[in-house]
Amino acid sequence: MNDTAPGAPVAKKIPHERTHHGHTFVDDYEWMREKESPEVIAHLEAENEWTNAQTSGLEPLRESIFTEIKTRIKETDMSVPTRRGGYWYFSRTRAGLDYGISVRVPISDDADWTPPEVGEEALPGEEVIFDSNIAAEGQDFFSLGTFSLTDDGRYLLFGVDNSGDERYTLRLRDLSTGEDLPDTVEGTFAGASIDPTGRFVFYTTVDEAWRPEKVWRHVVGTDSSDDVCIFHEPDERFFVGSGFSRSGKYMFVVTGSKTTTGFWSLKADDLDAAPQVVWPRVDGVEYSVEHAVIAGEDRFLITHNQDREDFDIIDVPASDPAGTARETADAVDEPGAVADPASLGRALLDDVEGLRIEDVDAFADFIVVSYRRGGFARVGIIELGTDSPFGPLQELPFSRETGTLGFAGNPEFSQTSIRLLFTSMSTPAVIYQHSVADGTDTVLKRQPVLGSVDLDSYGESLVWASAEDGTQIPISLVYRTDLIDLDSGTATSARADDPHEQAPAKPAPLVLYGYGSYEMSMDPYFSVSRLSLLDRGVVFAIAHVRGGGEMGRHWYDQGKTTVKKNTFTDFIAAGRHLVDTGWTSPDQLVATGGSAGGLLMGAVTNMAPDLFAGVSAHVPFVDALTSILMPELPLTVIEWEEWGDPLHDADVYEYMRSYSPYENVAEVAHPKILAVTSLNDTRVLYVEPAKWVARLREVGADVLLKTEMVAGHGGASGRYDSWKETAFDFAWILDVLGRSDVDIDA
Repeated sequence: MNDTAPGAPVAKKIPHERTHHGHTFVDDYEWMREKESPEVIAHLEAENEWTNAQTSGLEPLRESIFTEIKTRIKETDMSVPTRRGGYWYFSRTRAGLDYGISVRVPISDDADWTPPEVGEEALPGEEVIFDSNIAAEGQDFFSLGTFSLTDDGRYLLFGVDNSGDERYTLRLRDLSTGEDLPDTVEGTFAGASIDPTGRFVFYTTVDEAWRPEKVWRHVVGTDSSDDVCIFHEPDERFFVGSGFSRSGKYMFVVTGSKTTTGFWSLKADDLDAAPQVVWPRVDGVEYSVEHAVIAGEDRFLITHNQDREDFDIIDVPASDPAGTARETADAVDEPGAVADPASLGRALLDDVEGLRIEDVDAFADFIVVSYRRGGFARVGIIELGTDSPFGPLQELPFSRETGTLGFAGNPEFSQTSIRLLFTSMSTPAVIYQHSVADGTDTVLKRQPVLGSVDLDSYGESLVWASAEDGTQIPISLVYRTDLIDLDSGTATSARADDPHEQAPAKPAPLVLYGYGSYEMSMDPYFSVSRLSLLDRGVVFAIAHVRGGGEMGRHWYDQGKTTVKKNTFTDFIAAGRHLVDTGWTSPDQLVATGGSAGGLLMGAVTNMAPDLFAGVSAHVPFVDALTSILMPELPLTVIEWEEWGDPLHDADVYEYMRSYSPYENVAEVAHPKILAVTSLNDTRVLYVEPAKWVARLREVGADVLLKTEMVAGHGGASGRYDSWKETAFDFAWILDVLGRSDVDIDA
């Protein structure tokens, strides 16, 4: 057992009993939940002081890393313009300013689909429509949420959060005058929108548990007290939201739990009407809706999992999308039943074998399908024909096995090309435009990497670890090829039992990242800030563990509720594989993850403390059982479909109790631990890592807690403060890895 360093804060103990299903847990640190308590704030501040003192020797390294990040990122930059109505919209960043500046220029004519080349100087006719730096003046925290425009470009609806609690104040700006209208709505959830003609604003509010529950209609030019609730979702399992189709002809209200969705539609030319159900909501059926015009007819493209785990796509008449479903429900006397999809409409795809369908986007002349194949994100195009409604799915070229191809913001229904983004662990993001008509690709922007960086010196590998049940777990790695001497030349992809899998000639310091929840795929991506680790001889790896969505829906299903431990054992298997095959060693291995990935960090610390030299946990969900037992907390009830319901199910309670990190801290030798949290986080409350750290310190762990006193779930809001946070984390990691004294040229 480690010895707690003298002077570390020691939290007082106030026993608090929590009894469920005949089991009583005594929680000595539950008193920290009182956020407004001066004693709690004093404790968090004492922890910050201790962390600052313990890491003061790393200040020069933090400054070096911050300078490296700042030097390599193009501070004065601009995004690729995106056409919306009669304008090209883009953003600029300026050196020394924390936030972006949104600007626009008029299109030359209706046929203008080629974005203008943007330099550091203003373009002719360029106008600033929103400067976040001005909006953030005098604020400790600033986050811009909603940013919604009318078709004619006159009105801008924007939402601002100044505390980090993800509750936004909506305002409306008349861009013809630059003045803000009196229209103001407080306390809204993210995702509000203004209708394309500028008549109405639609927004969402939350209940006492901060669950988005109501959609409201606001008439532009009126007081918000006159707003009308057009939809209320009373079921606590569901979030609710709304938004307009790309075509602008429909507005959708959507309700979603972890396993079930429902859609309601409104015609944009009749927004005073009541929303109409698209498909009856059925437990276990997830679907999404996209409006398309096919052979002159309004159709809804529905991506659903009713008869296929990895989803399929059909199109149905927009005028009566659930007609057949209702007829079938009446025939079998099952209210709310949904018919066989084959009877509802036409299938878009002839062959879906091996595909995890994720999304469909409709345009005037073609349809874009986003999906996963072989674990990686891909994009295909279906052209709309005259003889038959749908052409074959044409998969776009994939430039390398381990890269990520994604759909990158294409708001115009009538556009003739699509914008895509490609990246990999060693390839900076490339944004390019693909012409559907002739198949040509035009590079619009490559992610700039400044300074003395030789991108050819970075390599990547894909290796596979065997989980406890034999499942093969992919691991993406990136490294400096001149610092990490692979034993056989160039990078490869290999299964775990392949004798030709590569590894360094000697074990290297390695950072292993994991998440593994909510079917979120941690796709390979390039990071400028990560270069500060790689250039010091550190390998960075992503373990694509179950609970995520990389390998299809089954990958998610095998890492949730009462099989959640697969996520943890997968990560441990990944770490052990990297050790056993010579990539690293336990004294050179640091694990890192955040939010639900922070739960992963806490669990693997308890389950395999000897495997890691250090653990960096960000906004970690480490008191999971306590939180999921409290339906009054923000977002708890909707989480029961992800983690299980321990409040009403004794088996779920026992299962969660067996892995919840806070409850399973043991008196063993722990790796060094850094926990980072935010006081105003509403997703993972600060109290979870605060209690965890107190318990870890009680058993002698070398643990630090850093609390951002003005921030939210995503940390600091300004880019420079964000880079400083990254520098703090990286400096701590490098110190644990014994690489804090390595000098490099930025």
